[in-house]
Amino acid sequence: MRVVSLHADVLLATSAIWQTNCVIVRGTAQEDTGNPVKVRVAGELSPDAETFVIDSPILPEELEVLPALLEQSSFPPPSGLLVTHADWDHMLGRLAFPDATLGCAMSTAERMRSTPGVVQRELRAFDEEHYVQRPRPLALGSVQALDTPGGCEIGSQELALHPADGHTSDGMAVWIAWAGVLVAGDYLSSVEIPVLGEGASVDAYLATLERLRPLVSAATHVVPGHGPTLDSGRAIAVLEEDLLYLDALSGGSDVDLPGGRRTGTQRRIHSENLKRAGA
Repeated sequence: MRVVSLHADVLLATSAIWQTNCVIVRGTAQEDTGNPVKVRVAGELSPDAETFVIDSPILPEELEVLPALLEQSSFPPPSGLLVTHADWDHMLGRLAFPDATLGCAMSTAERMRSTPGVVQRELRAFDEEHYVQRPRPLALGSVQALDTPGGCEIGSQELALHPADGHTSDGMAVWIAWAGVLVAGDYLSSVEIPVLGEGASVDAYLATLERLRPLVSAATHVVPGHGPTLDSGRAIAVLEEDLLYLDALSGGSDVDLPGGRRTGTQRRIHSENLKRAGA
């Protein structure tokens, strides 16, 4: 797993599997007086903080080191976990933090209610295929459904939550405004073409891309669900490539895969997209 700092309050952990991204964000905590609470870290006074973990890495050893990573980086244990959508590879945070509450968009909570046990079954199938052993099964525990569009307080800061369906029937993107970081979920990847999963909609996907455009333009870092972090200019270029791909896909015309995303795996994904789009 590769870990980098995107901002003093934002860490990015990237799994060795599918370049799956997990974002750890810290917001300054405050007393009722509005004054920042102070704690002593490494001999110096530093603001206390509240931490959320957004999405998750995949491998057991990656999940195992997350608590130590937070401690070493002076991030407190997470008060909550957020998931951008209900695909299993983004929902493993409770294996690292079993007592943390799981927060998600209302659309994701509904997807989970309507398909109980799917996340666990798909995780077991992955583990069996790749001979992965985990110390315990995944228990999703309590789930808090959040409004999108809406906000989520983290200490004295607030995360902005934006609806992001289209890849699946559910989802949200998370805008960390004070850090200039957009956590996009499974959108805007430079290594993966748009994927139409269960409950996907080309029209909804196109609408999500346009909804994200102003955030991408304002961002310093755009974190896709899979693949390297992008600066604003590169992310806008990926967005435009994805719009062209989806427009051609929905129109039934010949489709050119975006440059740099023409591997055998992406061609297989494209074949599945054609089936789901009815092209």
